[in-house]
Amino acid sequence: MVSIDPLTASAVLVATAATDAVYVMFTSAVVARRRVPAASWSSVWYLLSSYAVISYTENWAYVGFAAAGSWIGAFVSISFLHRPPGGPPVGAGPE
Repeated sequence: MVSIDPLTASAVLVATAATDAVYVMFTSAVVARRRVPAASWSSVWYLLSSYAVISYTENWAYVGFAAAGSWIGAFVSISFLHRPPGGPPVGAGPE
């Protein structure tokens, strides 16, 4: 039977949620063609994703928590970081 540590499962879920939220910000900066914000979001994206990858490669059962976190992160970031049409995309701060 697979053993799941609730703390690790929660951390994987939060890390992947944050990773997807950061990915949305990265994509927005790329669409706006902002080099410095895109590069910055990209580095944060890889730092966050490395935790989840290291955690769930040790135990395949954490993949489900990673997928749930990914869904939550994308949903929340698109829902709450949406700007009215005509403004710059989210994450596309000044260069």
